[in-house]
Amino acid sequence: MEMLSNKWITTVVSIWIQCSVGAYTFSIYSPVLKSTQGYDQSTLDTVSVFMDFGGNLGVLSGFLYTAVTSRRHLSSGTSRFCGPWVVLLVGAIQCFTGYLFIWAAVSGLISRPPVPAMCFFMFLAPHGATFFNTVCVVCGVQNFSHHGGTIVGIMKSFNGLSGALAVQAFDILCKDNPTNFILMLALLPNIVSLSVMFLVRIDESSSTVDDKKHLNAFSSISLTIVGYRMMTVILENFITFPSWAQISSFILLLLLLISPLGIAINALIEDSKRNKISSEENPLEYEQLPSTSEDKMLLQNEEDMNLVQAMGSFDFWLLFVAMVCGMGTGVATINNMSQMGQSLGYKTKEINSLVALLSIWNFLGRLGGGYLSDLLLHERRWGRPLLMAITQATMGIGHIIIASGFSGNLYFGSFLVGICFGSQWSLMPIITSEIFGVLHMATIFNTITVASPIGSYIFSVRIIGYIYDKEAIGEENNHCFGIHCFRLSFLIMAFVAFLGCAVALILFFRTKRFYHLVVLRRLDYSLR
Repeated sequence: MEMLSNKWITTVVSIWIQCSVGAYTFSIYSPVLKSTQGYDQSTLDTVSVFMDFGGNLGVLSGFLYTAVTSRRHLSSGTSRFCGPWVVLLVGAIQCFTGYLFIWAAVSGLISRPPVPAMCFFMFLAPHGATFFNTVCVVCGVQNFSHHGGTIVGIMKSFNGLSGALAVQAFDILCKDNPTNFILMLALLPNIVSLSVMFLVRIDESSSTVDDKKHLNAFSSISLTIVGYRMMTVILENFITFPSWAQISSFILLLLLLISPLGIAINALIEDSKRNKISSEENPLEYEQLPSTSEDKMLLQNEEDMNLVQAMGSFDFWLLFVAMVCGMGTGVATINNMSQMGQSLGYKTKEINSLVALLSIWNFLGRLGGGYLSDLLLHERRWGRPLLMAITQATMGIGHIIIASGFSGNLYFGSFLVGICFGSQWSLMPIITSEIFGVLHMATIFNTITVASPIGSYIFSVRIIGYIYDKEAIGEENNHCFGIHCFRLSFLIMAFVAFLGCAVALILFFRTKRFYHLVVLRRLDYSLR
């Protein structure tokens, strides 16, 4: 068991957990949910809002993670009852309970529940997934503190990819039955997470020069998987796969998902041949780094900041507002892609391709955002908020392209928006850990994540929905057709994205000295 207790095995099983979640798959079972429960579109949208909040409100998982992984608990006699596995267990219970109730209602096993009850369980199911995500991301940052952007990008990208993987599992295992798909969501993530939960650990071993090489290998595997999945999606639009071809394709996908284990084994072999760094050569603590009293005043014990202390910081609110602008406008674009395609006369197959491609761009943004931020920090010595500002400005350009209405605008615009939106999910957690420290990182970054559903509500309902309904008045069946349906909405969101860029730039300049004083000096010391 000791051989399995290391950061490489933890990384592999965390990847598997992230792949099993099945994120962003509501559209698969929403039609059967609507028909069996007798919902109108407004009620279905209300239920989906609770799902969005459940999937993004991870504050409780952050509090629990901090409590069960604190040094006080892990160094005491109660350590066997503490650790990341506790968070995974609590998440599994919520995920199973939520999806099982939804499945029972849709399948007719129980009588039709009232809407508030369905909203509660629709909140509970994805809320359990936030516990999985918290463990995988925060453990990754603690195990690879000097390559935090890369490891967060890997974890977030596999989480985003889980939806595309779940769709292929749906085609094979559920035989196009959305009801069975809900049952699969109740079972699969929990089977995976519970079977490997004791292998997810915080490994305090020293970083080595080869860590980046092996992390890049994990990134290459993820790119291979997404390329393979994109190829199968495109082929399925032109030809119908026989059963044997579908099964063979699924088996190959499973083999690709197992392949990270080979990278971990190779890393362990290399580590065993390398001379161990003596225990006296631990990385410097924050308070050891500053050399002047002025520098010490600047730090203000950031590593010990809890949620309340962080929320009293101006930097916290700058990051939160930037995320409302970036994540909010990005989610609004994703949620309304089908409606935009219909209003512009895109065919159903083209719209489905746009939705699938947008998922791919989101994945690439998550992976690339973390990797590029590490590269810029190590090579150019640029603080990560600068990359956040660049991506938000680029997202604003994407919104303008969508608002322009020229032929193919959705393809070009969604590419920029998807890439930049995905990058926000990688940049925000690692920026949080660097500015406020890793001690309460789980709680703080999950609190900032609430910016996503808040922004989604503001831009999807209050702006896009309101303007669309206003433009559709008097048209057939209150459906709006033409570029005017969304032009003003996306021009507003372009302005908001540029505002987010300005806020991120303010954060960059405010933390510039801190990055040079602490983050870069600590990095230089650890990699000598």
